[in-house]
Amino acid sequence: MKIGLIGLGRMGANIVRRLLRGGHEVVVYNRSPEPVEALAKEGAIASSGLEDMHGKLGETAIFWVMLPAGAITDQTIDEIVALTKPGDIVIDGGNSFYKDDIRRAKALRDKGLHYVDVGTSGGVWGLERGYCMMIGGEEAVVRALDPIFSTLAPGYGGIPRTPGRDPTDDRAERGYIHAGPAGAGHFVKMIHNGIEYGLMQAYAEGFDILNSKASEALPHDERFTLNLPDIAEVWRRGSVVSSWLLDLSAIALAKDGDLSTFSGKVADSGEGQWTIEAAMEEAVPAHVLSAALYARYRSRVENTFGEKLLSAMRFGFGGHVEPK
Repeated sequence: MKIGLIGLGRMGANIVRRLLRGGHEVVVYNRSPEPVEALAKEGAIASSGLEDMHGKLGETAIFWVMLPAGAITDQTIDEIVALTKPGDIVIDGGNSFYKDDIRRAKALRDKGLHYVDVGTSGGVWGLERGYCMMIGGEEAVVRALDPIFSTLAPGYGGIPRTPGRDPTDDRAERGYIHAGPAGAGHFVKMIHNGIEYGLMQAYAEGFDILNSKASEALPHDERFTLNLPDIAEVWRRGSVVSSWLLDLSAIALAKDGDLSTFSGKVADSGEGQWTIEAAMEEAVPAHVLSAALYARYRSRVENTFGEKLLSAMRFGFGGHVEPK
């Protein structure tokens, strides 16, 4: 198939490369020209802008937008819509808020256009491993785009097939699903990322406890100097807590057991907060996911005003002084 891809960051560029390897034609555009020039040398079709891209696409133009969520994605889609004709397809493969997808799909439908949202997981490893995709949109349109999704997905790989599954639709087993109407793809990806926050926080807290077992605050005979790289490695092999996140932790600890190149100030990209908002809208308790999000907020400050107030109250009722 022929497709245009806008936004050639780390994931966008590797999506282009995986599509090229699968025999697709990819027209590329990026605000800075260097990624366009680099991918053109690898077989992509360069374009100088959205209008130029539209002219180089097929009779049914397919645009894949791979940009940060928010205004820049809205602006780009608006510019694409001004160029399109009925039947053209706009795909948002970034991490947009699912309610934005619902709004965009309605607006595009009124113009005879199709909108598809693709929650895309795989990060910088996706070129080799493939991308796990959660897709929202009209059934017929998603089916028409199947050659693209099939190329980007990991495929069966070495994972054993789950007994008892319906054999008539193996897309989930190959690494992608049609989750439902517009917005459903990004909603499922949003919850995926919320769970990711919780899993990461569990590993972080567990290894923090292991690392602190040598603390001088403990009785001498209860102190252990533990080899964290070895613990991470052994847990990768046969343990019930093995996972790709643990694999990445093991790699990082093997390189630098003290993680001295990291500050510990942890960013979030929005999906964790949106997950908690969804939980509140649905009245679903989300204790772990909420705590994981707040832990990221906490990581970005040294000491908060609220913590100063805690110390003041402790001093007030018990004369407790802060540790030096």
